[in-house]
Amino acid sequence: MSLLVVGLSHRSAPVSMLERAALADENRIKLLHEAVAAEPAAEAAVLSTCNRIELYADVDKFHAGVAELSTLLAEHSEVPLEELTPYLYVHYEDRAVHHLFSVACGLDSMVVGEGQIIGQIKDTLSVGQEQHTAGRLLNDLFQQALRVGKRAHSETGIDRAGQSLVSFGFDQLAQAIGGVDSFDSWAKGKRALVVGAGSMSSLAANTLARAGVTEIVVANRTHERAARLAQAVGGRAVRMDDLAAELPHADIVVSCTGATGQVIAAETVARALLSRTASAPIGLLDLAMPRDTDPVVGTLDGAHLVDLETIGTAAQDAPMAADVEEVRKIVSAEVAAFGAAQRAAHITPTVIALRAMAADLVASELARLDGRVPNLDERERAEVTQTVRRVVDKLLHAPTVRVKQLAGEPGGAGYADALRELFDLDPQAVAAVSRADETAEPNRGRA
Repeated sequence: MSLLVVGLSHRSAPVSMLERAALADENRIKLLHEAVAAEPAAEAAVLSTCNRIELYADVDKFHAGVAELSTLLAEHSEVPLEELTPYLYVHYEDRAVHHLFSVACGLDSMVVGEGQIIGQIKDTLSVGQEQHTAGRLLNDLFQQALRVGKRAHSETGIDRAGQSLVSFGFDQLAQAIGGVDSFDSWAKGKRALVVGAGSMSSLAANTLARAGVTEIVVANRTHERAARLAQAVGGRAVRMDDLAAELPHADIVVSCTGATGQVIAAETVARALLSRTASAPIGLLDLAMPRDTDPVVGTLDGAHLVDLETIGTAAQDAPMAADVEEVRKIVSAEVAAFGAAQRAAHITPTVIALRAMAADLVASELARLDGRVPNLDERERAEVTQTVRRVVDKLLHAPTVRVKQLAGEPGGAGYADALRELFDLDPQAVAAVSRADETAEPNRGRA
């Protein structure tokens, strides 16, 4: 089996296509189960964020796997395959590992170096575990991706290379409206409206609170969640029906809901601008995918809109830190180590089956010896048994240690097949060792 990833992101597709392809939570779960039910795939995980949708799978056939995963992505995103295909990318085996590790470090993010992706990868793994679609390979892969991402942030200055989408978006508003680089100095004393109560909205609300805004109002379809977030940041909660009434009083509006349609219409913002007492424009930051805010809002006098599309354009000109190259080195080293570990692990069941076969032969020969020489006393029998076992262990030690070393090198996957062929091992016995190993550690790799 081999790792395959098929997906699209801000690097391969425009925001308009990412909007159309965005997966609802229920569709993501269905996609997972249909992927593992498909013939080429044994495991599956879906990494779905505001600027990427990726389906990871352990497949036994490359071309069939690409065709099946692409078709499933199209079906569950409800975008016709012929329209989706030009924006899809495919990574296989080591390239797929390299891609995920780069993503985990923030190298592939819209804002290079942002750390939110680590939490999103952790959520992806948790969902795969809860739905029982992530097996040995994907558990190992995503756990290692989390470690690589954390290592990159702790050992390098990648954090200096980028910010979260929230902070970068806020800085764009401060520069466009206030003509300043510091969001905190611009935002202090202003009133803010946060639409949504998920992780991105929570980050925005906390950022606003630290910046010293005068008031934070949280609107959400589930009022209880809005109330919890508002309480955490010292604000107040309102219902989504109150959104139009709150807009005229807001200087900053941040929106990130899971709605499939627009939440903030251009007409609503236009009316808010007419009834607004403050002369300063309203700054709107839309971090949702698909977009919460009608793009027409950006053309209204008195409103300035920053969304993922404008963030993507601005981020292309952001300075790259020298530490980015150091992170790339970390990624390359970790990919090589992961590949070696996976190849070495692949041969372990074969080595165990070989040793089990040798142990059975020793037991059989000792039993036959008992029949031929029944008068051996216990001490003599024990000495003979120990000697025979020692000889077999010494004969097997060097080749089994060496074959594990060779299996960890590129192209080493064939050594397991060679062992099975040379010693005429029963493939079912090897498979049984693999199944037993997986069953013995059902919670292995949980975050």
